[in-house]
Amino acid sequence: MKISYRRTGGFAGMILSYDIDVDNLPPEEANELETLVSEADFFTLPAEINAETPGADQFQYTLTIETDQAQHTVECGDAAMPENLQPLVNKIRILSRSTPNQ
Repeated sequence: MKISYRRTGGFAGMILSYDIDVDNLPPEEANELETLVSEADFFTLPAEINAETPGADQFQYTLTIETDQAQHTVECGDAAMPENLQPLVNKIRILSRSTPNQ
């Protein structure tokens, strides 16, 4: 599984991009990511998730996940992010700070 993560916006307008090849991660990390993708029902989420009321200085996320069977991209902002997607985004954010791009 390959994951592409991009965060834009915020007060400073910074862009953060991070790519993960799950096969290159330690087994514990790989299993956790696969579980979080499954728990998020990622492949059933709509391609765009918009908040009812847009807000200023929010982060916008683009997350693409590719497996042997499928590829799917989801775009959303902080205010629109479904609860089931938050743990996956948080884990990727942590990995982006501690692991080099793969």
